Amino acid sequence: MRIAIVTETWWPSTDGVVTRVTATVRELRAMGHDLLIVAPRGGSPEFEGIPVKDVPNVSVGFIYGGKPWGMPLPRVKFYLQEFQPHVVHVVNPFVLGVAGVISAARLKIPLVASYHTNIAGYADFYHLGFTKPAIWGILRALHNRAGINLATSEAVKRELESQGIKRVRVWRRGVDLALFDPNRSSQEMRNRLTEGHPNRVVALYVGRIALEKGLHRLLGLFSENPHLHLAMVGEGPAESILREQFRDTPTTFVGKLLGEELARAYASADIFVFPSTTETLGLVMLEAMASGLPIVAAESFPTHELVDNSGAGALFSSDRPEELGTVVRKFLASKSLAQLKQVARNEAERWGWNVPTKELVEWYHQAIKAYPGLA
Repeated sequence: MRIAIVTETWWPSTDGVVTRVTATVRELRAMGHDLLIVAPRGGSPEFEGIPVKDVPNVSVGFIYGGKPWGMPLPRVKFYLQEFQPHVVHVVNPFVLGVAGVISAARLKIPLVASYHTNIAGYADFYHLGFTKPAIWGILRALHNRAGINLATSEAVKRELESQGIKRVRVWRRGVDLALFDPNRSSQEMRNRLTEGHPNRVVALYVGRIALEKGLHRLLGLFSENPHLHLAMVGEGPAESILREQFRDTPTTFVGKLLGEELARAYASADIFVFPSTTETLGLVMLEAMASGLPIVAAESFPTHELVDNSGAGALFSSDRPEELGTVVRKFLASKSLAQLKQVARNEAERWGWNVPTKELVEWYHQAIKAYPGLA
């Protein structure tokens, strides 16, 4: 198959969406498919032999704190016309994705769209909650042009359907089990995460340092865990605010880590903490579990879906972040750390990338077969 992927976010940006798309295109190429990526400007003109066509960037203030997204320009239609794909997959249609959706329709190419970012939820954190009905209206109009829409969890599927989005399927989770492995643990990295205090219990956060991630909730860690050290891996627009908030706590702002260095950071910690309630999945939690880290996360439908019945984590109420320290203390006392780490890895081993990518290919075939007969 010839598959064009139009994505709102791509390298050199790093987030769960980029991680997922990267893993997927590698699997698709390994299966023998021909690929084209259309993405915002800033990266290389190819990715591991796959051509990448770009468009200029625009910043939308309430989406990821001003992170640049690609402009919906007519050249997207030209790129697709030149490539002649059998199917177009638009990832997170909202800005650049508008051009992907419209171009697929005008060129009469079957369309699949996937939803990864809670844009309407993020608006609240930038005092733009009044825009949420309009945001959902845009998303509904874009997604309902697709033959199949993909959600990252059952909870997100229900939310999309409640907003009037049709033909929704769940694109199951996946993680790189070879990269993220407990055996990558490193004393050198543990020293780095704790600024020279490796004997402390290391709680790790990985993700953007941004207001919508609810990182202030992690202040509740320390009251009942005096021997705990928090390491935050990532970068983002709220870093100066967070540095001030955590100034008197044993917290290290590690900065951005990628690839094997990131994998070593996961494997060198003891527990993963995740305070966000705006995620559609939280891929970093899967990476942490694959690295042998048990999870303590804020309650949300996706975190319940991931953690409940796994034995690999515990949840706390985002409305009562002061209870986080108690939840962590009791969870770490429930079993030995070695047992909790093994349970986490065992759970993650169910979620390699091969199976969800094979399912994705089947959805591509279904979208092609059903086109143009949309309800």
